[in-house]
Amino acid sequence: MSTNAPPTRLVLRNEFATVEVMLDETANGPRLLVRDLETGRQVHLDALEVESLTRMTHDDFAERVRPA
Repeated sequence: MSTNAPPTRLVLRNEFATVEVMLDETANGPRLLVRDLETGRQVHLDALEVESLTRMTHDDFAERVRPA
């Protein structure tokens, strides 16, 4: 699925955060790259890690996403 075209970049923004999401195909398999545009922190998630997010509820995220 790798092409010479640049990766599609999706930017999600609200009053608390701005992140970009891209498909990274430079490793063994495709991974989702999620980068915080304010801090530069980023994480690569493979298909299993992304799928695990679907098993979580909003309450599961509550302690992690509380705005500073």
